[in-house]
Amino acid sequence: MIPRPEYPRPQFERTEWINLNGSWSFCFDFGKSGMDRELYLSKGFDREIIVPFCPESILSGVGYKDFIESMWYHKKISIPRAWANKKILLHFGGVDYECEAFIDGKSVGRHWGGSTSFYFDITRFVRAGESHNLVLYVFDDTRSGRQAGGKQSPEYSFKKKRCHYTRTTGIWQTVWLEAVHSQGLKSCQIIPDVDNSRLTIIPKFFSQAKGKRLRIRLFEEGRKVSEINEYVSDGMPLYIPVENPHLWEPGKPYLYDLEFTVLAKEGEIIDSVRSYCGMRKILWEGNRLYINDKPVYLRFVLDQGFYPDGIWTAPSDEDLKRDIILAIQAGFNGARLHQKVFEERYHYWADKLGFLTWGETPSWGLHVTEEISARNILSEWREILERDRNHPSIIAWTPLNETRFIEPNPKQHNRLHVDLYDLAKALDPTRPVNDASGYIHVKTDLWTVHLYTQSPEELFELLKPNQEKGVFRNFPEWEPPYENQPYLVDEYGGILWIPDEKLKFMNTSWGYGKNPQTIEEFYARLEGLTRAILSNSHICGYCYTQLTDVEQEQNGIYNFDRTEKFDMNRIRKVFGQVPEAYI
Repeated sequence: MIPRPEYPRPQFERTEWINLNGSWSFCFDFGKSGMDRELYLSKGFDREIIVPFCPESILSGVGYKDFIESMWYHKKISIPRAWANKKILLHFGGVDYECEAFIDGKSVGRHWGGSTSFYFDITRFVRAGESHNLVLYVFDDTRSGRQAGGKQSPEYSFKKKRCHYTRTTGIWQTVWLEAVHSQGLKSCQIIPDVDNSRLTIIPKFFSQAKGKRLRIRLFEEGRKVSEINEYVSDGMPLYIPVENPHLWEPGKPYLYDLEFTVLAKEGEIIDSVRSYCGMRKILWEGNRLYINDKPVYLRFVLDQGFYPDGIWTAPSDEDLKRDIILAIQAGFNGARLHQKVFEERYHYWADKLGFLTWGETPSWGLHVTEEISARNILSEWREILERDRNHPSIIAWTPLNETRFIEPNPKQHNRLHVDLYDLAKALDPTRPVNDASGYIHVKTDLWTVHLYTQSPEELFELLKPNQEKGVFRNFPEWEPPYENQPYLVDEYGGILWIPDEKLKFMNTSWGYGKNPQTIEEFYARLEGLTRAILSNSHICGYCYTQLTDVEQEQNGIYNFDRTEKFDMNRIRKVFGQVPEAYI
């Protein structure tokens, strides 16, 4: 059985595709001599790995935990005869970090960035009806300071990890082949316009042709409710009316189905793509966030997206869905997807379940004061935004996290914040941008702070606006003045609690502050900390750390294996509360 068999892009789905997950051969290249040894000519290596799981994971069948800076993959691929005269695309959902692909020894493309999806056009390297040798070279230097790695540990020792975890190297999302017409649809930006009851569609194509048309059909529960059929060219917006739109709202999602059909000048259908969308508006005005003009209080949980057996990769599509359901059952209405770019299938389930999220990069690991680091994160950030901006569940962007180290180059530190903010606004002006979650802000639509004090009374006093100093800020000496943006405590809590059966691992476990001595002390602290935030009227949301335990970090609402850790009725009562102004 092929692991992760589902189509990986539910918002841009074609019928002609081949899932390449499953058994590949591989070899480690610890000497980084593979190029000299011409491993790109390989017709198979001597070890087996199960893709899309990384070699550090149990599910890969390898389970190698030490640093892997270089490795090679091989897979024999066959091109169907029916794909003759079509463009053949080789897709990778995610490869950490740098890679180069070869077909029968010839380079077909390179990619940098461990978190984003990409493809190589391999049309001129393959023939319909024939088989070919696909080789992938991977380079991943987690300790370089030049690449985004998120919570992947730069240390080997387990005791030194604290809030860093097992690394991910190489392929960690689905790999697939796809056939498409040479003039087919490359992408579509979908922008809901709730105020004017319409969708704006901005298409891009693999190539241009005179007289080409794009037919767009909108469906409501299987019934066609709108259609346009217009001449098109790259980047020119089209508008499709949505009369009396059903709105997508948190907890009450409504999704429309879309069908994109590309028609040649003669009227022949040359490409067809299935998609979906949600009619949803985001507004930030003063210190409040609004969805469809209704104020929303963000009751978020930190979700790091790690799995005991798959690490960065969910064992199944159902596991992605289950994590969202667990968060909802705990009383949260959304999640901060922390230091990781989640799979597109996760966003699909968030769209389907009405679950709010923030899109983030795995920025830890970067020295943000170095120019090469900025070069790397900016290109990856662009790809993240372009891939995920059509999802209604994503309501904000957060490119950086806790960028408190500004020496030796404060100017480069600030420049990177501004560049990331401006790039997000250029590619998606419809959402607010939180330039850096917590700590040092430079240019931001949201003001976020991190506070891990374990005293409810102290937390309340710290957050209470001061007539002289204003609102609490993590680093006021480095930041511009607070200008009444929506103010959120987007990390707090992190209360260490270790169930009795895991107390023997206490010396290697980690959480914030002194751990409670009894379960009742835990509940009292959790309720008190959350009430301290809810009681400050200038705050419009929070993010509790965290959804599950992750390896040695024992501060989750659930255990690492997703089993219940607490009385969920009591947990739900805490996180289901909202201030009276939002009722």
